[in-house]
Amino acid sequence: MIPPPPEAPGTLTWLGHSTVLIELDGVRLLTDPLLRGRVAHLRRTAPLGAPPADVDAVLVSHGHHDHLDPASLARLGRDQRIVVPRGAAGPLRRRGFRAVEQVRAGEELRIGAVVVRATVADHAGLRFGALAPPWRRAEDDPALGFVIAGRRVVYFAGDTDLFPGMADVAPDLDLALLPVWGWGSGVGAGHLDPPRAAHALRLLRPRVAVPIHWGTLGPLWRRTAPGLGAEPALAFQRHARDLAPSVEVRVLPPGGTTAF
Repeated sequence: MIPPPPEAPGTLTWLGHSTVLIELDGVRLLTDPLLRGRVAHLRRTAPLGAPPADVDAVLVSHGHHDHLDPASLARLGRDQRIVVPRGAAGPLRRRGFRAVEQVRAGEELRIGAVVVRATVADHAGLRFGALAPPWRRAEDDPALGFVIAGRRVVYFAGDTDLFPGMADVAPDLDLALLPVWGWGSGVGAGHLDPPRAAHALRLLRPRVAVPIHWGTLGPLWRRTAPGLGAEPALAFQRHARDLAPSVEVRVLPPGGTTAF
């Protein structure tokens, strides 16, 4: 564990991929839970611990299988409070989840002592795969990020590319959780790679940044891939030193914890 700053009110634990347990002001939030060894065509290569207990709410960024996994959500319980993009609640409710809330970018909700605001994300593609109904409107199921505000302000980007207005996501940002890779041999539009994530860091200007979305998942048919090692996170750290030298970048292993 990285030593905390004085009077740090929050901790985070990166559980791998886009799954982060954020503990702030007595509130426990879990992002994009992926809590099993395989989903669709992807296998987990990092150690998998027990599901977090006593989670106040789950924040889901979008409906791709490696971010919105009903089997992983079921491990947290059917009464777990789950926040999803507008249009994504129906498939979960039909699967028996009883506490699903929908938000659009710009909407806020209070969870205990913190306020959570949904933000824009630039991540195109079909949401929720085959579970999506054919009558779903095009504006449904957008990708989102989330800003969590208490005594510290945290930005969880979800999956995104650079987008207009990123610099205005949150003033006085304490912590940014930024995706820096994926699970394959490269990343396409709608994602950040190490140099683009470092550029996002220059726009966001947080005090601390933690790279996520690397080193956890790989395709079943490959034993190695660029995203499975630490290089994406270390490359992000190197680019950040050039583009955003005032930001402290903390690279955590899957399961690693830091205070902020």
